[in-house]
Amino acid sequence: MTGSREGKEVYSTERTLQLQASAPLATTLPAESVPPSLLEEEDDLGVAVALGTQCRRKGCSAAFVSDAENRIGNGEGTVCTYHPAPPIFHEGSKGYLCCKRRVLEFEEFLKIEGCKKGRHVFVPKQSEEQAEQFTECRVDHYQTPNEVHVSVFAKQADEDRSKVTVEETQVHFDLYLPTQKRFKRTIQLFGPIEPEGSSYKFFGTKVEVVLKKLDTRSWTVLEKTTRDFGNMSLTFGVGGRTGTIGSKEIILDEQNRYRVL
Repeated sequence: MTGSREGKEVYSTERTLQLQASAPLATTLPAESVPPSLLEEEDDLGVAVALGTQCRRKGCSAAFVSDAENRIGNGEGTVCTYHPAPPIFHEGSKGYLCCKRRVLEFEEFLKIEGCKKGRHVFVPKQSEEQAEQFTECRVDHYQTPNEVHVSVFAKQADEDRSKVTVEETQVHFDLYLPTQKRFKRTIQLFGPIEPEGSSYKFFGTKVEVVLKKLDTRSWTVLEKTTRDFGNMSLTFGVGGRTGTIGSKEIILDEQNRYRVL
């Protein structure tokens, strides 16, 4: 109310508009918060890199040529120009939290040059949180009078890193699996075998070991045990191709053949 006229109250918006016009407009824009500390990856020089592998750092498009070119020494090819912070997209503008440049077109965003120099990262070192985890795998076996076939169902085991060691009384498995998993186990064998005559092979879904027996006696179980199984010693084998679990044909050793007759 700005006054009265003939006993009536009179209101006006003129002063209010003037105050609003004189007050500056306040625009609140979201702040771009840069993380106080960024944990950057380091290249694991102990791991081989495939030819053509691209550097993992943001903004770097270097492709691996060789250790001498990209990983060892201080040559030009070892220098990585990259963005240490993640990208930011806000109301059409694009850029990185670690530098000030902003563009509108995505093609231009891809061309924003890195703001920091360091070393390439082709294979990052594993942190404690990413450390491998030990897991279990199913183990099956069948036997013939002369051999024991053992199948470890370790899918996509890394043949280059994995190791199978066959000894006279035991077999050692150390298998590296996808997603940072690892199967490690030693099997104490029920009977003695001939390491030189034994073999193993990696398949896509399993690792198969063929153990050559030192004698033709029947193995009641695969692993050595103190448990008494009584008179049970029938041997079931496979008359089909090698690697099949389960029997198509019963194969008996000499002791059990006479027992059945």
